[in-house]
Amino acid sequence: MPVVSRLISIVLRVAEIAFAAVVAGVIGYYLHQFSDTDAWPQARWIYTEVVAGLSILLGLIWLIPFSSGFFSWPFDVIISFAWFAAFGILVDAIHKLNCGSIWRWHFDTYSNDSCGRWKAAEAFSFLSAIVWLASALVGIWFTFRVRGANADGYYGRRRFGRSAV
Repeated sequence: MPVVSRLISIVLRVAEIAFAAVVAGVIGYYLHQFSDTDAWPQARWIYTEVVAGLSILLGLIWLIPFSSGFFSWPFDVIISFAWFAAFGILVDAIHKLNCGSIWRWHFDTYSNDSCGRWKAAEAFSFLSAIVWLASALVGIWFTFRVRGANADGYYGRRRFGRSAV
C-alpha cells in the first residue's frame, strides 16, 4: 500500500505546483499592470503571490520521493488554510470589480477579459486549498498507518500475550 499512497502523493504535489503556478501567473500579471495603485489591493495580491510562491517551493521539495514527505502534513494543513485565506481575499476583491457574481462564469463578447482571469485565479486558489488539504489527509493516513505497523508489517492489533510467531 505505500506505493499507492506515494503515487497519490505525487499526483497531489504536481497538482499543487500547477495550481499555484496558475495563480502566481495571474496575480503577477495584475501586480505588474497595476504597480502604481493603492497599497491595500497590492497587499492582498502580494499575500496571494507569496502563498503561491511558497506552495511552488514546498511542492517541489516534497515532490522528491522520500517517506519523510508524508510527515509534513501539519505544514500541508497550514498551507491549505493560507490558500483558503487567499481565496477569501480574492472573492472579497472581486466585489470591487464589475464582473458580476463570483459564480457567473459565462461572459458575453462585450465583457472584460480581466474578469475571466480574476475568476480563474479564484478558482485555482480554491482548488489549491482543496488539494493541499487532501495531501494533508494522505499524510495523516500514512503517518498513523506506519505508526501502527509492527516489525513484521502487521497493521492490526495483537491481543495481549499473543506471539506473532
